[in-house]
Amino acid sequence: MSMIVILLGSVVVLISVGLLAWMFMKANEVKLTGKTESKPEWMHSEPPQETMDATRADGEGVTSFDHDAGERLAAPFAEQIEDILRAKLDSDPFNKFEIDFGTGADGSLEIWVNGKMYASVDEIPNAGLKQAFHEAVAKWEKGK
Repeated sequence: MSMIVILLGSVVVLISVGLLAWMFMKANEVKLTGKTESKPEWMHSEPPQETMDATRADGEGVTSFDHDAGERLAAPFAEQIEDILRAKLDSDPFNKFEIDFGTGADGSLEIWVNGKMYASVDEIPNAGLKQAFHEAVAKWEKGK
């Protein structure tokens, strides 16, 4: 009787090890971009020059978007638009705006200007900043 228990126990252990090994092999096949070998659309093209300049300045090489410590994180395309807008504002000697884009709890874009959050560009009180934002979006769209 004890021989049968040992034999059955050994079979159960072997099956369990086999299933565990199979599970680990299958786990390595997970593709975050879907069932194909293709990348998400935003990864197909080169990031804007402003993003490449910002990541190189930070010593990060070239990445698809620039995210610095202490900064709110937004979707990659929004981070790229933020880089374009920041470069535009940084070239203006009279710039008085600190810009940061973030993602709200509901997934919406948050636009932070000098520490104050705006839910849309239309809410920003400065017409020049609104115009700069629209120009940054237009430049990003041209690059796509």
